[in-house]
Amino acid sequence: MRAWQVHELGEPADGLRLDDVEAPTASEGTVVIDVAAVGVKFPDLLQIRGGYQVKPPMPFIPGNEAAGTISAVGDGVEGFAVGDRVVSTASGSLAEAVRAPAKTVFKLPDTMSFQQAACLPTNYGTTVFALENRAKLQSGETMLVTAAAGGVGSAAIQVGKALGASVIGLAGGPEKVETVLGLGADQAFDYKEVDIVDTVRGATDGKGVDVCYEAVGGDTFDQVRRTIGWDGRLLVIGFTSGRIPDAPANHMLLKNYAILGVHWGAWLAREPDGMQQNWDRISELFGTGHIDPLIDSVRPMSEAANALMDIGSRKTVGKVIIDPTA
Repeated sequence: MRAWQVHELGEPADGLRLDDVEAPTASEGTVVIDVAAVGVKFPDLLQIRGGYQVKPPMPFIPGNEAAGTISAVGDGVEGFAVGDRVVSTASGSLAEAVRAPAKTVFKLPDTMSFQQAACLPTNYGTTVFALENRAKLQSGETMLVTAAAGGVGSAAIQVGKALGASVIGLAGGPEKVETVLGLGADQAFDYKEVDIVDTVRGATDGKGVDVCYEAVGGDTFDQVRRTIGWDGRLLVIGFTSGRIPDAPANHMLLKNYAILGVHWGAWLAREPDGMQQNWDRISELFGTGHIDPLIDSVRPMSEAANALMDIGSRKTVGKVIIDPTA
């Protein structure tokens, strides 16, 4: 079967190759999924570059969001059968088939496509955990979202609106601003063209925001923390800008706000039922029409390396999907 493998750390164009590898077989506690759609994302790019906290031995197959059909079931697996439509968070998903531990596999609602499913586990799992478990976002509160046209940003808009929040989005360029408004944000601004602090304060009548969903880091973090209102919560999602920022403790004290880390993966490692809880909540929100993942493009298997490069250069919005059958 075909699978993308990392042979050396660096940019995808240099160390990522489309190889013929042995197809997986089901072992005890696992299933084999014939993959119909793979979601690729910024953390995949970081891992390929060697900048992610998980560093598997090389060569390795990147990716951990695969949707498809179960083709084999190993001993000891209950609740799954050949032919089931599923999504999995198993590592090594950028391939035509993946062997997945049963605990990483979740059934799809009948109305959910494979492409939609491949958008959901990481972006929406992170977001549900961030907004419901960490920030405890309440109806009527105001939330600011950075990188709002991206994968996790677009998810944050939809989940925030589902929870009854008023959402302000920041994005780069007029087209992305329109995308953010189309996702349901109440207000959206081009961070390249406005003073973030003055603009957000003005949009909230000087009160500041209750919650900030911050995925960029660097200079953006330095600015948005100044938009946090009294008793606010600043969610640290990631550092796509590359610089990990600092925050002065006196500023947190004077405004009585909290900075909350959002390490979804580590939470899942400590909460065995966490992913199932996440998936049940995501499926509920999908079923009620509150979330509809933004798909930038669906690309053939041969275009995976280029897709990852486009993600790194911020040429995409929402999620990029790879179709291993094409």
